[in-house]
Amino acid sequence: MTENKGRPNILLIMTDQMRGDCLGIAGHPDVKTPYLDQLASQGAWFPNAYTAAPSCIAARCGLLTGLSPEHHGRVGYRDRVAWDYPVTMPGELAKAGYYTKCVGKMHVHPLRNLMGFHHIELHDGYLGSYRRADIPFYEHQANADDYFRWLKFQLGSERDLMDTGIDVNSWLARPWPYEEKYHPTNWVTDRAIDFLRSRDRSRPFFLKASYVRPHPPFDAPQCFFDLYKDKDLTPPPVGDWADKERLARYGRIVDSDTGPIDPELLRQAQVGYYACISHVDNQIGRLLNALAEEGVLQDTVILFCSDHGELLGDHHTYRKIRPYQGSVHVPMILYNGGLLGKQENLVELRDIMPTFLELAGAPVPESLDGISMLHPNGREYLHGEHSGGDIGNHYIVTKTDKYCWFTQSGREQYFDLEKDPQELHDLSGDPACKERVEYLRGLLVKELAGREEGYSDGAHLIPGRPERSVLSFLEQA
Repeated sequence: MTENKGRPNILLIMTDQMRGDCLGIAGHPDVKTPYLDQLASQGAWFPNAYTAAPSCIAARCGLLTGLSPEHHGRVGYRDRVAWDYPVTMPGELAKAGYYTKCVGKMHVHPLRNLMGFHHIELHDGYLGSYRRADIPFYEHQANADDYFRWLKFQLGSERDLMDTGIDVNSWLARPWPYEEKYHPTNWVTDRAIDFLRSRDRSRPFFLKASYVRPHPPFDAPQCFFDLYKDKDLTPPPVGDWADKERLARYGRIVDSDTGPIDPELLRQAQVGYYACISHVDNQIGRLLNALAEEGVLQDTVILFCSDHGELLGDHHTYRKIRPYQGSVHVPMILYNGGLLGKQENLVELRDIMPTFLELAGAPVPESLDGISMLHPNGREYLHGEHSGGDIGNHYIVTKTDKYCWFTQSGREQYFDLEKDPQELHDLSGDPACKERVEYLRGLLVKELAGREEGYSDGAHLIPGRPERSVLSFLEQA
């Protein structure tokens, strides 16, 4: 059969925990991303892109279902809750005649849940919940994760990601100890390129190449560490509202939510994080070259995004969950989608599914919350959320400002993103901002009205209610 020449192929390139500002085209002063910058310069870049639920599971659910957290039910981080959704991105594209595959991270349950893909080659990174001694062998990462099985076949049964000695949520960093070809970032690229060889050429393809990095461990090969280790890196921004006491309390715990109290360890974390980004960028270059050699680069729509960001020491915070830009602002690039240049739309991960379906000429289910990014959507604001004890929060973000509300304490914050993009000054108590804060608070009151957590009575926000990581309809399924 001849190569399909009708609808475009679709390639979704996804990273884990990559900040929206960590692109050359975004003006980052230190990190280098030449291949991603090339995609953005020849396509469209969305600087107002966000995740509505800044952790792996909840964010990826929104992407795969096109739904808001309220409707897909994952409003925090919780493993081992079944994924059973009748409408999914790969499922709808398969119905439309696409040959669909995911290589890399899924982070669903059960681990081998296809979620509508015809095939997956899985690497979820280190998931402690699936490595316990009491996990059935078929579900244990040592067996269910294709990369882990491959690594052990290549280097011996005792080899593991943990050989670096780095916790997978920590701020520690050290170069990869083995040959680069054994790194999981290279493995995802290798398997994605092999898909181009082995695919059904009579059908358009949808390929998701899903990288675990730059999520910790920060373990890129040495050559990428060398790009940054001697540079004078820009220190993280620290707002006049930052919690110094929390940093003093937790700053020597390697997986803390504050980052390290030692400035040199923080600098090493930056080096490791940026090294992982440059490594992923390099491997994306390999994938783009393979598409060109196959003769399908210009017939393929490519979208690049991440599930959420990494706070990386901003305001004495680390990892994700919090509503600050380092955590909730994500990169978003669309190549060959018919758009060129900087796109100011306020977009979210749920918008990717209807965008792909429109490009594929497939029906867009009415049940979706997402809006195609191919047209100015007029969205005024986005509502985001994440449970998490004293840092559990909801936020309302617009193109120019942001309102944050912490669910247990009731604490409010307000940032003028237009004048203060690094969120250095909390203006929630500024009389000049009172009317705007009240307006954005009112939007959140409306968003939360009627929800089971009881955070809103329709007129006011109600702090201190019991938190949920998943909504009750998922637990009852």
